[in-house]
Amino acid sequence: MPQTFDPNNVTLLQKRDGSIPEKHAILTIQEIMQNSKVMQLGKYEAMDGLEKKFDVFVKGGGAYWVDETQKIPTAKSEWKTVEMRAKKLAVILPVSDEYLKWGMSNFFEFMKPKIAEAFYKKFDEAVLLGKNNPFKQSLARSIATAGTNITGSIDYDTILDLEDKLYDNNIEPNAFISKVQNHSALRKAVKTENGVATSLYDRANGTIDGITTVNLKSDELPKGSLIAGDFNYLYYGIPAGLEYSVSDQAQLSTLTNEDGTPINLFEQGMKALRVTMHVAALVVKDEAFAGLNMTTDDNVFETMPGHDTNSSDPDAVKNTKKAKAKASE
Repeated sequence: MPQTFDPNNVTLLQKRDGSIPEKHAILTIQEIMQNSKVMQLGKYEAMDGLEKKFDVFVKGGGAYWVDETQKIPTAKSEWKTVEMRAKKLAVILPVSDEYLKWGMSNFFEFMKPKIAEAFYKKFDEAVLLGKNNPFKQSLARSIATAGTNITGSIDYDTILDLEDKLYDNNIEPNAFISKVQNHSALRKAVKTENGVATSLYDRANGTIDGITTVNLKSDELPKGSLIAGDFNYLYYGIPAGLEYSVSDQAQLSTLTNEDGTPINLFEQGMKALRVTMHVAALVVKDEAFAGLNMTTDDNVFETMPGHDTNSSDPDAVKNTKKAKAKASE
């Protein structure tokens, strides 16, 4: 019987393919959901497949003053049908047989938070910042579309200007996204009038101007950037649990030895664990979000692997560059 990944006998999993055992999968999904800023702030939409159509409320439902016997006007409500599509995230973890046997028999237990971090970081960077983004939308793209991006340093007046971009569209922000590198500038976002200093930042309660603020740990969000918005207009879905596959036969074309040859698991006495999950995201109202010093969306959706572009690139941005170069020939 071939060796499999089971922590009790120098392995990780009981089967070679299928769903990650429930005790592992639940913990990993929980860690993803607890740490993903999209999942913390956005609205969850249940999915039973890779695509989901649902109706969202746009506006309407007003009340009217009426006199005695006067007809009551009909308040027309506006709804629109939107479609959310899930994309696949994947990670491959190769490890030597010797390491499993003599180094770390509880390899999967150790790697669970690493896998979760890789997934929620990639998801957040795509949905919030438009980096390596497989979805049709991102907050970065919505901010650019709505024209709600402003530039400048983080200070008292700039934060108010950022909020005004939302208020002008009748949007009340319910969250800010910042990063820890902004703390110093936020603490200095103070205005003094008649000898009285007013600060917009409350580090103890994690708020800017009384609004919930979360920190995104990503180098892709430049220092000095902020996102504000009503995150009820950002939806996400997880149509299925994590899936895994364990192999000791594969050749890994995207991972090479020092001599440039591909890693061959069978020849080199190694095993690899592949973990995948499907996740969806959708912005239903562009003007519900505003940004300070936001960068633009990578706009890689149409040239992602699987969109009629053959590529072995693990990074969609690199794949995009190749696709564009090929189109210009």
